[in-house]
Amino acid sequence: MATKIKEVTAASITEMYIHYCLEHNENPKSVYLFCKRNGIVEKEFYAFFSSIEAIEKSVFVSFHRLTVELINKSADIEVLGFKDKLLTYYYTFFEILTANRSYVVFALKGDRSKLDGLIKLKEFRSHFKQFIAEISQGYLKIKSERIQKVQQNSLEEGAWIQLLVTLKFWLDDESVAFEKTDLFIEKSIRATFDLIDTTPLESVLDFGKFLIKEKLR
Repeated sequence: MATKIKEVTAASITEMYIHYCLEHNENPKSVYLFCKRNGIVEKEFYAFFSSIEAIEKSVFVSFHRLTVELINKSADIEVLGFKDKLLTYYYTFFEILTANRSYVVFALKGDRSKLDGLIKLKEFRSHFKQFIAEISQGYLKIKSERIQKVQQNSLEEGAWIQLLVTLKFWLDDESVAFEKTDLFIEKSIRATFDLIDTTPLESVLDFGKFLIKEKLR
């Protein structure tokens, strides 16, 4: 049996879960076996999670929360606009994913069904969309409250879809230090904001050419 750890927290259970998945290339079979292996009692486990699946869904939420925590420590974050805050989030979030790439690949690439992967991201999706709602306050200059609500919902859902596309690109990126993902982030965010702001579509076309070039390689 594993040595009893000093303190059981949601973070420590999540860390044990990730280590188990990477060491065994599979999820723990049961809460009982997981707790026995890690030297904790089930009561301590259930104080934070209801099941193994609940931990699985919380992992990406923990990555998100760490990202927000880190960017909020920056003294300049409050003076940044929506676009720059979103870029800061992206770069920080994907740095965290890179530090945990083995688990992310296991969690998302190992699924035969794309739906299973999306289920794992369900709770993260809610937190991310709430974050977008917060950093985009005042961005949409629409007088009609009804229209603004529709546009805001579209903005949040569009941001989520864009993040999923970027995540897929990062998972498939084989460039050194994932340099192509950094370029993808910069071009995709710039193109998106050009569309929203109805400015010339030069960057949209540039981004499109970049995607086509990568697909042809």
